Amino acid sequence: MTSVELVKEKRIPEQPGVYLMKDKGGQIIYIGKAKNLRKRVASYFTRHGDLEWKTGKLVSRICDIEFVVTDNEIEAFLLESNLIKRYRPVFNIELKDQQRYTYLKITDEPFPRLLVARRNRGGEFLGPKGKTYGPFVRGSSKYLTVGLLRKLFKVRICNRLPKKACLQYFIKNCEAPCIEKVTQHRYMANIVFLQEILEGKRSIETFATEMQNEMKRASDIGDYERAKEMRDTLYRLNNLRVRQKMEKVANKNPDEEYIGILYDRARGVAHVMSLRRTRGVISDRKKFEFDLVGDNSLSTFLLQYYSSVPIVPRFVYVNELLEDRRVLEMSIEKIAGHKVNIVTIPQKSMGQRHELMSLIIRNLALYLERGYDPAIVELKKMLGLQVVPYVIDCFDVSNLGTDIAVGACCRFVDGRPDKSSYRKFKIKSIAGQNDFAMMAELVQRRYSNAAERLPDLIVIDGGKGQLASALASLRSIGINDIPCVGLAKENEEVFVQHESKPLVIPRTNSGLKVLQRIRDEAHRFGLAYNVSLRKLR
Repeated sequence: MTSVELVKEKRIPEQPGVYLMKDKGGQIIYIGKAKNLRKRVASYFTRHGDLEWKTGKLVSRICDIEFVVTDNEIEAFLLESNLIKRYRPVFNIELKDQQRYTYLKITDEPFPRLLVARRNRGGEFLGPKGKTYGPFVRGSSKYLTVGLLRKLFKVRICNRLPKKACLQYFIKNCEAPCIEKVTQHRYMANIVFLQEILEGKRSIETFATEMQNEMKRASDIGDYERAKEMRDTLYRLNNLRVRQKMEKVANKNPDEEYIGILYDRARGVAHVMSLRRTRGVISDRKKFEFDLVGDNSLSTFLLQYYSSVPIVPRFVYVNELLEDRRVLEMSIEKIAGHKVNIVTIPQKSMGQRHELMSLIIRNLALYLERGYDPAIVELKKMLGLQVVPYVIDCFDVSNLGTDIAVGACCRFVDGRPDKSSYRKFKIKSIAGQNDFAMMAELVQRRYSNAAERLPDLIVIDGGKGQLASALASLRSIGINDIPCVGLAKENEEVFVQHESKPLVIPRTNSGLKVLQRIRDEAHRFGLAYNVSLRKLR
């Protein structure tokens, strides 16, 4: 069954809702929302030229689609967010920096341990068997660091009981069940108390009161060592309670959060950074990234992010316009329980808020460029490109006489040859020596049925005429958004679109050297193909 037949057979309604895409094994690989389910789902299979190349990978794996109709867009937003958290599809946004989902586990052992419970993508908890508690959120009354809980309740940290006491016993963090310094009954009494606190049956305050009473009883009967241990534990506990109180005061009025996004379309990734400002002071900074697949966008990120943090600010400042801003605000308000305003800061605005957003974007730009060869970053600046030209294709026409004409296309990825993507062509439709027409034929044949991703930059071996022919050929097959430049051999002149004169570039420029390398590689590859054909004749 073809993709179009799949969409028709499903009879998808023209209502708001959520769609779930599955692979051949029935696994959910992507979840999206839509104002009109039929139009949105059909767009995946009818608008290939507009899709991100990673979305193309998603489409190639879709074997089934299910959908859930909702009453309105807000319900679709919230249902999508909940389903993503539940199923964790591989193509959806997964916040690597999430802090909401902290789970703790008490193991099923004679002397149990306390661990942070880790989960795989399928949602299953990993590690030894035991009872899991949570999720706990940072700032909640139940949230305690694992290390401090272990110290408070004298829980062992060793994977296996050693034959002699370790350092934890001597610094009073463990009662050494390994050498029978504590009975299993007394050890389990602490574990039961810990379980009741994690389950919410008792509070830390109750635990502190009972420990205070236990310390007094130990002192009254002369067990001063036990009383001292109780006192030290109470001291740790009081420090914890003071720290938690200070955190609550600091986070009580998180006035504003600034969230900036930059798109690295060369690698199909979006980079996001947030700065939270409380009482005029930057109090938190986080960085995320997600794949540009399907409906993954800043709006989708914001909903996932604010459904995963304990406190949602009243004002969120972003650096791009959101078409669904009001629906997104109402969706987040349902999570936050208060009014939320999402404000776009114009690029040319002034003031402190603009300065903060500019700081975020500068940091993201530096982070993005660090992942590339410095020469292609320089090439981006030299040509004034919007994205780093991570994938570059270069075309060359090779004529030896008038009887044989061939063409070659070489591909460089991050400034290095990708020989598996090289292509060679026999000129089919052009008779005689017409370099302009031959170049147009090469470009059209190369991208008409391209199964792999399109490049970020196309380089043409030649001047204004060859460049104009290549651009016309690209337009004829519906490709209008790939930058294209010509590199003329004679004076190493670089011709760009919409400019009558070539760019003036120093010969020492590292970006120019990248263009020269790929041009020379395409020339050698085409020439070798031409010579091999002549030998066969």
